Amino acid sequence: MKIGIVLYPTFGGSGIVATELGKALAEKGHEIHFISYNHPVKLEHFLPNIRYHEVRPFNYPLFDYQPYELALTSKLVDVVRYENLDLLHCHYAIPHASAAYFAKQILKTHNIDIPFITTLHGTDITLVGKHPSFEPVITFSINESDAVTVVSESLKRDTLRHFAITNEIKVIPNFVEHSHYCMTPGKDDIARRDAISPEGQYIISHVSNFRKVKRLGDVVRIFEKIRKKVPAKLILAGDGPERYKVEQLCSELGVCQDVEMLGNVQTAAEIYCISDLFLLPSETESFGLAALEALASGVPVISSNSGGLPEVNKHGFSGFLSDVGNVDEMAENALKILKDKETLDRYKQQAHEHSLNFTIDRILPKYEAIYERLATARVI
Repeated sequence: MKIGIVLYPTFGGSGIVATELGKALAEKGHEIHFISYNHPVKLEHFLPNIRYHEVRPFNYPLFDYQPYELALTSKLVDVVRYENLDLLHCHYAIPHASAAYFAKQILKTHNIDIPFITTLHGTDITLVGKHPSFEPVITFSINESDAVTVVSESLKRDTLRHFAITNEIKVIPNFVEHSHYCMTPGKDDIARRDAISPEGQYIISHVSNFRKVKRLGDVVRIFEKIRKKVPAKLILAGDGPERYKVEQLCSELGVCQDVEMLGNVQTAAEIYCISDLFLLPSETESFGLAALEALASGVPVISSNSGGLPEVNKHGFSGFLSDVGNVDEMAENALKILKDKETLDRYKQQAHEHSLNFTIDRILPKYEAIYERLATARVI
């Protein structure tokens, strides 16, 4: 099958999941066409059965803002026509779903019927999509999609609550390719761990885009409480608008010497591999892909209980859940895991065990079933 995948190419969860999905489909023999304004960060070059098509908006002095949605629509029309695609899979509603709808209408004038799937990932619904300037278009695009999926039951509830959706919504959770994550550190991993934790301190980690919703201040406060009880180091990977505030808070709490701020990293797997505990105290997470990546590496997770996180992190088994902002309880739960090697090893094993509910082998057939249904029903 020839499948066009429309995505954001950045470090965000929707782009990572879309890229990994396309790569897995290509390995099964499908022909995958990634369509975006930049080469996806997680997509290697020269992979079999994979092509990349760049969207180039027209830069004209009349436009204060480049009309990306129109450029994307035109690119979708071209790729569908000249690559003979069977369907489009749009990850993140804005503006991918509406562009796919416009492209579908244009292609009908060429006697081409192209079905499109919209996968909702989170802030396209819970934040950006609710804005009055987007809501009518998003509602229309979701309802006009030939299939709609969301990454968690929580996001499905949010979608139905905030939008007048008449279309069926199917929950297909995110996944990880477990071969990308390690349970047993190799020689290079041990060297990295020794460099960060020369005296055998526990390594606590957090990976995100440093937005306000991630509650980076809570991460630092939890770490400061942990550090008072056990020797520990904190790795902060990522970058974003909250970085300066985090640096200030580290100074105020006197923990700077035990905090490593790495900025954006190409692969977080190297961080998880040397971590003992992962912190994700977010205001909300539609799924919590970073938490799942940590679990796949055998790293227990301390998280909030908001949004889709309870669907990813099993309380008392793969880690612990707490109310948003309850840093005292989160720190106490962290210390329950870190109290001795035997307890930590048990939670590490349980974390990995729980992550096996989200293998790509379990998730991929669910998407393929939708593709087959739409391709079979397609009017040629």
